[in-house]
Amino acid sequence: MSKITAWDKVTLARELGRPKALDYINNIFQEFMELHGDRYFGDDKSIVGGIALLEKMPVTVIGEQKGRNVKENMERNFGMPEPEGYRKALRLMKQAEKFKRPIITFIDTPGAYPGMGAEERGQGEAIAKNLMEMSKLKVPIICIVIGEGSSGGALAIGVGDKIVMLENAVYSILSPEGFASILYKDSSKAKEAAENMKLTAKDLKNLGIIDKIIKEPENGAQNDFETICKNIKEYLLKEIKNLEKLTKEELVEQRYKKFRVM
Repeated sequence: MSKITAWDKVTLARELGRPKALDYINNIFQEFMELHGDRYFGDDKSIVGGIALLEKMPVTVIGEQKGRNVKENMERNFGMPEPEGYRKALRLMKQAEKFKRPIITFIDTPGAYPGMGAEERGQGEAIAKNLMEMSKLKVPIICIVIGEGSSGGALAIGVGDKIVMLENAVYSILSPEGFASILYKDSSKAKEAAENMKLTAKDLKNLGIIDKIIKEPENGAQNDFETICKNIKEYLLKEIKNLEKLTKEELVEQRYKKFRVM
């Protein structure tokens, strides 16, 4: 069997048939009620979020949602959130804190949307505010990278007490194409860039960036989706229970130290 390269992982993470955020939400949780809008501008469909039950525990779940075909991807903006998406996510997270609900996020984005309108409406500020506010939330936060996790677009919902990755997911400062364009002045060197970026789950676990790798079949999560959902659910129940043993102050301090070390 040939060695699976970092670029192979990137390809698997981008696979159209790969399960999306709503697939996990609808299979792991019960009674999911989606909430909409940022209360400033509109509703960004590339981020979904709402209230659900994990067994009998009320939780807030948020995910970056891609589509399975061109039509769905157009509707979901190819999983690239705009400022109102991040503001919606923050609104739901602040609501979760108010009602003492744990927060679970599903990360899957090639990056925040770089369009002119997004910049005019404060894309950078929205991401920065999420980073600041998530660092201070007094409820458990678990973040799961299910596909692509690129740039501030991923980190804006990725400041958690526990960071988990599926085995074939990738997590990096930007896409390999973007990295190659900047560093090598040649986007065609994306495969070479992927090898140097240390963006695979194994690399990031070795570096201490993530806490756990969820195993998946060699050809992708879609080939044993039921087992992966079961494993994620078991992990969430266990870790939320552990995190709830901490005081609010301990929770925030531990999260602060986690990211300071990174």
